[in-house]
Amino acid sequence: MRPFEFLADGRAITTGPELSETARRAESLGYHALVVPDHLIPQLGPITAMAWIAAATTRLRVMAFVLNNDLRHPAVLAQELASIDVLSGGRLDVAIGAGWNEPEYQAIGLPFDPTPVRQARLVESIAVLKGAFGDTPDGGFSFQGEHYRITDLDGQPKPVQRPHPPFLIGGGGRKTVELAAREAQIIGLAPRILSGRRADPRSDTVAATAEKIEWVRAAAGDRFDELVFNVYPTLAGVSVTDDARSEAREVIAGVLERTGIELTEDELLDSPHIFIGSIDSLEQKLLRLRDELGISSFMVGEMGPLDRLVERLTGR
Repeated sequence: MRPFEFLADGRAITTGPELSETARRAESLGYHALVVPDHLIPQLGPITAMAWIAAATTRLRVMAFVLNNDLRHPAVLAQELASIDVLSGGRLDVAIGAGWNEPEYQAIGLPFDPTPVRQARLVESIAVLKGAFGDTPDGGFSFQGEHYRITDLDGQPKPVQRPHPPFLIGGGGRKTVELAAREAQIIGLAPRILSGRRADPRSDTVAATAEKIEWVRAAAGDRFDELVFNVYPTLAGVSVTDDARSEAREVIAGVLERTGIELTEDELLDSPHIFIGSIDSLEQKLLRLRDELGISSFMVGEMGPLDRLVERLTGR
């Protein structure tokens, strides 16, 4: 049984000393990592923030959640990430995705290619990242793909973690989940996307999550037992309450209005992506998710609401 790992969100625009204090607090509470999203919204840039968080701590891991592959060339990104791994003494996780937020692309004049194209570009990017991180005794790594072409690149510096830092790849569609099963060490389970960029609430249920895990099992083969499964809040934010069903009904009504899809109270409250309930009930839920589905990594949003739960379960 894998020990629990908890990730907290460190995106807030703040001063350096304040971010350092937040990072040290996360470390003292037992959080596994402090993560930063990768969006063109009011937030700190992930690369700089990760480096700062690493400098302020000694055990806390750092990652983006998750890097948008289309915003950076993978060879340049490899150098930035390897530098953080070296400076932190090997505390980097590489979390990367194909990009999904079309308005951000439009805002900077970046073409928002169809999903298969963005996914294909991500596949190539992962190959370039791993090639740049890897040992190149003959003087360089080369790669010829449709989207990236690398010729005799000896990526430097090399990360401390060998052969490369752990990769987190997430998604809700079968193709992306299978890619994660083949290439990642951490599988981020996410909702499928409906037309109009809306998340499909049905894909957040326990049954749908179990189906995704079976996709991973089939694609991962002998690697399956080595993989870590991660989930994060969707549909609603974290809420510590003794009246979970009343709050669930409000969330269900909002989801129905947005998507036309209605979940039952049990489907919502049992979802691996919903964190609504008392600390005691949420503790039992997380234990059940680990026992029944093997999910041991949880991104819980901002520190505060679930700090007591993190302290209870860290190391168990």
